[in-house]
Amino acid sequence: MLNEIELYRTMFRIRRFEETVLEEFSRGVFAGTTHTSIGQEANAAGVISVLQPDDVIVTNHRCHGHFIAYGGDMRSLFAEMMGKATGLCGGRGGSQHIHWRNLYSNGVQGGIVPIAAGMALAEKEKQSGALVTLFVGDGTFGEGALYEACNMASLWRVPLLIVVEHNHIAQTTPTALVMAGRIPERLQAFDIQVTELNTSDASEIQQVSLKCVTSIRKTSLPQALVLNTVRFGPHSKGDDTRSEAVIRELRSTRDPLKILAARLPLETLEQLHNEVEQEVTRAFEHALADPLATLEETA
Repeated sequence: MLNEIELYRTMFRIRRFEETVLEEFSRGVFAGTTHTSIGQEANAAGVISVLQPDDVIVTNHRCHGHFIAYGGDMRSLFAEMMGKATGLCGGRGGSQHIHWRNLYSNGVQGGIVPIAAGMALAEKEKQSGALVTLFVGDGTFGEGALYEACNMASLWRVPLLIVVEHNHIAQTTPTALVMAGRIPERLQAFDIQVTELNTSDASEIQQVSLKCVTSIRKTSLPQALVLNTVRFGPHSKGDDTRSEAVIRELRSTRDPLKILAARLPLETLEQLHNEVEQEVTRAFEHALADPLATLEETA
């Protein structure tokens, strides 16, 4: 469990990392594409802060925030996205496909759900006491693999926490235009217990997440945590069809940094901001100076 200062530090690290990525993409620093989690930082900070070292995290194309909340090194992630030899995966995975310790990400929507269910089954069979936390978005609920995996996870009673970051827009399509019914009821159809929150408060998410994982460890039954959230940035680098007025409204009412900052001393925030700004700058500059991966290293 993190106190509110450390929760804020985690979220500010994620925010400044993601903003740096978007700022530097236009200079051609990064290869491929990227998907940032600006506005959704409370989800990563709140959920991951209650996990134990042996727990497994399976995440998706919007994975940077989860990696940073997990304690990952920003220089290594910057370097991975630049195709550098010092990257997390030697420059092979880029922005979406990373692995560090017990964290795995994959950009194939829906495909990670059966993988996470299988990992949870493995932990149960090993009697390790570990659980698997799976992060998916609302767009993933258009994939049949998700429903097949939920059915098996429930039948086999596996220790799986499904965290749905429901930002109500799948790439550029509002979810309401393409989804009948509601996500909680879809999961409940498989006898999966669902907790739903509509908040950007990292402390509230942390407390509810702790209750979920504590229950899963006792029962070895899958549960879901549906987080109604918002993202301020585009789906990837620039494909955002929402108006500036909509984004301004979201930033004014649902910014997790502003929500938590209102409860922290000003001098603490100023010191924390300075420390994190220097940390992100150093990480980026070091990664930029690192050598590119060679063909032999990426083979």
